[in-house]
Amino acid sequence: MAEVEYYRKQWDPGIGEVITSVAVHADKRVFRCTSVGDLQKTLKGARLLRSEASGKQMLFRFSKEAWLGIHLGMTGTLYTDSSQFRPGKHDHLVLFQRKHALVFADMRQFGLIRFEQSPNPPEWWSGLAPSISSDSFTLERMRDFLKRHPKLPIKASLLLQAGFPGVGNWMADEILWLARINPHSKPDDLSPEKLGKLWKAIRFVCRAAIERIGSDFSEPPKGWLFHERWSANGHCPRDKSLLHRETIAGRTAVWCGRCQPPIKRSGKRTKVSSIPTR
Repeated sequence: MAEVEYYRKQWDPGIGEVITSVAVHADKRVFRCTSVGDLQKTLKGARLLRSEASGKQMLFRFSKEAWLGIHLGMTGTLYTDSSQFRPGKHDHLVLFQRKHALVFADMRQFGLIRFEQSPNPPEWWSGLAPSISSDSFTLERMRDFLKRHPKLPIKASLLLQAGFPGVGNWMADEILWLARINPHSKPDDLSPEKLGKLWKAIRFVCRAAIERIGSDFSEPPKGWLFHERWSANGHCPRDKSLLHRETIAGRTAVWCGRCQPPIKRSGKRTKVSSIPTR
C-alpha cells in the first residue's frame, strides 16, 4: 500500500487541469475490463478533480462524472512528464494536459485500468475491504477474517487482500517479525495475546510504511527486517542470527528462527522445512 500511495501522488500536478487529449495502446491487456472508446471520448475535455488509494487500488475522479481506477500489478507505475511527452511501447495510457502528461506504464501488463461514468463511485471501489489505517479495521474484524481461513499459514493469510488490503510480501514478513510470530503458524495456534500483538504490528507497519515510502519513496526506518530480508545472508536485526528463507504458499518468506520459533502443537513443535542460506 505504501508504494501505491506514492504512485498515486505522482499525478497530483495535474489536479484541477483539463485533459486535452488521450493516448492509449488499446490492444493491451491492461484494458481488459474497460471500453477504450468510452474512456477516450469521456476523458477528453474532463478535469482531474482528486484521487485516493485503498489497499492496492487507486481511484481518480474527473468532471463529467468520470472515474478511472488503476491497479499497478507487478510492474505498473504512474509518473508525470511534460506536455511534449511521446509515449513509449510500455506507456499504455497517457492523459495530456496543457502543461503535463499523466502517464501509466506497465511493462508486463499485470496491471488493470477500469473506467466508468456515473454519479457515484464504482461498485468495485465501494465494495473494497476497509483500509488497515481506518477505524473499521478492528481487532475483532481481523480475528473473524482469520477464523474463515483456519488452514492457511498466517503468512499466506496476511496476503489475502479481502482481509488485509494493501499488505504485500515484504510487509507481511515485517509484520510477523515485529509480532514475533512464525509464518507457518495457523490462526488457531495464536493466543488472544498473540492476535493482539499481530493486530498492533499490522497497524504500525502499514502506517509507518505509508509515512516513509508513500511520501517520497524513502526506505523503511533502520532496524526493520526490510534491510536484511533481501540478502541471502541476511541476519535478524534483533539477535543477529541468520534468517530463514522459504517459499510459503507460493511466496518467499523470511523470518528469524530464534525470534519467531514454531508454535507448539500437542506438545510438539511444528516442522520447519527451510534451511538457512549460508
